[in-house]
Amino acid sequence: MGESIAQQRGPFARRLQEYAASIELTLSEQQVNQLLDYLELFEKWNKAYNLSAIRDAEGMFTKHLLDSLSIAPHLTGERFIDVGTGGGLPGIPMAICFPQRHFTLLDSAGKKVRFLFQVKQALGLSNVDTQNRRVETFQPQPQFDGVISRAFASITYMLTWCNHLIHDDGRFWAMKGVMPNSELSELPKKYIVKASHALHVPNLEGERCLIELALAQESNSKA
Repeated sequence: MGESIAQQRGPFARRLQEYAASIELTLSEQQVNQLLDYLELFEKWNKAYNLSAIRDAEGMFTKHLLDSLSIAPHLTGERFIDVGTGGGLPGIPMAICFPQRHFTLLDSAGKKVRFLFQVKQALGLSNVDTQNRRVETFQPQPQFDGVISRAFASITYMLTWCNHLIHDDGRFWAMKGVMPNSELSELPKKYIVKASHALHVPNLEGERCLIELALAQESNSKA
């Protein structure tokens, strides 16, 4: 069995700071500690709650934590919802990085939301709200500035199921692997791609990208 997160905490802290600097993200020592505390909690709860198929410390650090941080430079707005957040990815890392912004973490699996509530309490994340429900039953007031997700198999599904969550000037951010050209060619006409961002994560095989979408300007409503 490989080393735990706790056993690699020093090297992971250094790598976190190096990666943050490479994407022009400033992290305090407290934020680095919170990110690693979160990863330790994830590792512990994963054994019983099956939060992720990734079990090794290096995999969790790279494929979960660094991958989540990679979107930080691209988010705009103040209030976000992470739909299908699972174990809190990317929502918890984003909430730690941006304490002045608010993040709602939604998942239909009760055991995962119980874990997220424990993280919120343990790390003192006052800017996090958890929701244990299906996305179609959640009617937020006010609506969000942005929807973030890496859980949806297709971007069209994301737009369809999350359409009601954001205001007309809001954004959808879909975390994907290779550029999903076939998916983008099938977008409903009332949505447009505002930007596509290549994401660079050290030691992570394969391509990663972030697709930013919005309601087309000529659409006066999302109905």
